[in-house]
Amino acid sequence: MAILCAADTRPVQGLADSIGGEVHVVGRLADTLLALADRPRETLVVLGSDVDIDLALAFAARQRQERPTLGVILLRDRLDVLTLTHALRAGIREVVQTRDLDGLAEACRHSVELSQRVPGEPPDPDGRAGRIVTVFSTKGGCGKTTVATNLAVVLHAGGVRRVCLVDLDLAFGDVAISLQLNPERTVVDAVGMGSRMDRTGVASLLTTWRPGLDCVLAPVVPGDAEKVPPTVVTELLGVLRTMFDYVVVDTPAQFSEHVLAALDASQLHVLLTTPDVPALKNLRLTLDMLDLLSYDRDSRAVVLNRADSRVGLTVEDVERVVKSGVSERVPSSRAVPASTNKGVPITAEQPNHPVSVALRRFAERCVLPADAPVEAPARRGMALARSRRRG
Repeated sequence: MAILCAADTRPVQGLADSIGGEVHVVGRLADTLLALADRPRETLVVLGSDVDIDLALAFAARQRQERPTLGVILLRDRLDVLTLTHALRAGIREVVQTRDLDGLAEACRHSVELSQRVPGEPPDPDGRAGRIVTVFSTKGGCGKTTVATNLAVVLHAGGVRRVCLVDLDLAFGDVAISLQLNPERTVVDAVGMGSRMDRTGVASLLTTWRPGLDCVLAPVVPGDAEKVPPTVVTELLGVLRTMFDYVVVDTPAQFSEHVLAALDASQLHVLLTTPDVPALKNLRLTLDMLDLLSYDRDSRAVVLNRADSRVGLTVEDVERVVKSGVSERVPSSRAVPASTNKGVPITAEQPNHPVSVALRRFAERCVLPADAPVEAPARRGMALARSRRRG
């Protein structure tokens, strides 16, 4: 059942048909509150265009705190940017033109799906937050997206854990295309939430790949990446950590402010390289930079991708060059790009493949231990980076 608040009864029947199912119609916002009191499991309220905008925003903001699983949809005769911005900040899930009955039906369907996704409690029964794992390399082409995507699948373990994969390569993210997902909502949609970001708002950003494995996708419109401040990344990851057991972050190949925000929030830094001189040189510089920014060395794990490539460098050579041990060696295989082209990570398509076995072994050794630290390794990266720029 849904609740439709509309004082004007003339268009009610058409609106009710678009909402679908059994619709309880009330004429005033006060009656909506009474109806909600009688329906503790209600998940959808549609506010008609004749509801005062200020009252509608106050109603949505109140319900966002008291009933995070309740979706509020606002109807307006005309849409404008200011109304959309205020609505998003108040917690209204969709703003639809009154005459757009197909859009209303789609908004209601989407809102009900989101209500089913909003978790009521933290993933850990003891109230501890989940772990954030950031996959990073300053050398492009090392396979960050492939490793991040497959690591998320391994941690998900077919639904044993709730996992979120975040595409932080805001300009050229490939998570959506790698998993063949339609990015209806992206990171840029979090900007309008400002400092009022919470589980309900973040749940509206999620795109589901499999039940229990959701994604926050990178923007697809040119220029949208510039609209996302680093503070949004910090707030987003903080909320996601309360919603999921594990949050895996895919990153661009640079020390941007967004990457530093992710590194600050993370409990594990997965540093990726391949057995070639340019990649090893970049890894060495990355390790030096992390030392300079005072990140804890115990929160790092070096992964050697395409480790069996016959290029004249052994694992011992790699460790000697970067002056750090290698936590895991992932073999190369043509099956990996083939699985990417299908939109199904190799760890899901072929769980017994050597690449899948290596990534699962890495997760068991470095990500999953119960005694792993739950606090972020350091939060000095952003501050020191700004200090260096000022200098």
